[in-house]
Amino acid sequence: MIITKTPFRMSFFGGGTDMPDFFREYGGAVLSTTFDKYCYVNVRHLPRFFDYSTELSYSKIERVTALDSIVHPAIRNAMHMLDMHEIRLTYEGDLPARSGLGTSSSFAVGMLNAFYALKGKYADKRLLADKAIYLERELCNETGGWQDQIAAAFGGLNKITFSGEGYEVKPVIIHPERKQQLDNNLLMFFTGFTRFSSDVQKANAGKVDKTKQLLEMYGLVDEAEKVLTDKHSDLNDFGRLLDHTWHLKRQTGNAVSTNSIDELYQKGINAGAIGGKLLGAGGGGFLVFYVEPDKQDAVKKAMSNLLYIPFHFENGGTRVIYYAAEDYKLNDERMVACK
Repeated sequence: MIITKTPFRMSFFGGGTDMPDFFREYGGAVLSTTFDKYCYVNVRHLPRFFDYSTELSYSKIERVTALDSIVHPAIRNAMHMLDMHEIRLTYEGDLPARSGLGTSSSFAVGMLNAFYALKGKYADKRLLADKAIYLERELCNETGGWQDQIAAAFGGLNKITFSGEGYEVKPVIIHPERKQQLDNNLLMFFTGFTRFSSDVQKANAGKVDKTKQLLEMYGLVDEAEKVLTDKHSDLNDFGRLLDHTWHLKRQTGNAVSTNSIDELYQKGINAGAIGGKLLGAGGGGFLVFYVEPDKQDAVKKAMSNLLYIPFHFENGGTRVIYYAAEDYKLNDERMVACK
C-alpha cells in the first residue's frame, strides 16, 4: 500500500505566462507557493475477491474490469501510461476540487507518485512534474499552463521560469522572518464558486488579444521577487503589486471574474486590504488578500459571509508518507482483460 501527500498551490504573479503558446514566443514566469492544505492518494493492488479488477474512489466510485471503461480521464490515461492494473485508488482532499488551487494537478502528481512507488520505482520531482504535464495537457487534452504540476511536485516558494527549452525552478531566497511576515499578512476566503480551470481558459481563448497584459504581468514577477528578497523594500509593496495584477487580469477575459467576485474584492479593499488575488484561472474559487495585521479583523468581518481558510506556507512538495511493500503478482489473464 502507498499513500502520497501532495500540497495545493497559490500563484501570486505571472499566471497565464505559463501557457506554452505564450512562453515559447515571449518567455514566461510565475511566482507561487505551496501551502499546508493537501490531497492524499492511497493506492494498493486490489485483492482478487471481486468481479471487477479496479476500484476507484474520489467524488464518485468506479468499479471496472477494463481500463477503457474508467470514466475519470486522468486516472484512465495514467493507468495506461504507466501500465497499472488491478488497483484500488482512493482520493481525499483538504479543499474542494475545481476551486482555483491547482487541485487537479496536485491529484495528478500525487497519483503518479503513488503509481511509481507501487511499482517499486523512485520518481524525482522533475519527472513527476513532466509526467503530470504530459498527462493533463496531452493525454487528457485539457487546456492550461504548466505551473500547477510543477508547484505540486517541487513545493515551496518559487520563481518558475518558462522558455522554449522548458522550465526552471528557483527557490525564492527570503529571510525567515520576512517570509513569516508575508505568511501572516495573507488571508484566504472561499467564495463558494467552483469551476474547471480548463473551461475558463477555453472561455477566454481568442476573445481578446491579451499579449500586452501578459507581458506586463510577466514583468511583475521580477518586481515582486525583488520586494521579497530585498530586506530594505516595503513588504506592503507586495500587496500593491497584487492589486495591480488584479486589474490587469480583469482585462484578459470576461470569464476571469464576475460581478459578485468584483464586489467581494472591493469589500476587502474597502475594509483595509492592500491588494488581493483570485486564485486560479478565474471564475470563482478562493480569494486571497494581503492585509496588515491591524486591519485583518475588519477584513474578516467584511468577508463574514465567506468561509475563512487559515493556512501557512509549506516546502515539501509531493511525498510518499506511507510505503508497505506487497508480495503481489499480476494475474496474466486479468491483466489482458484490463487492457
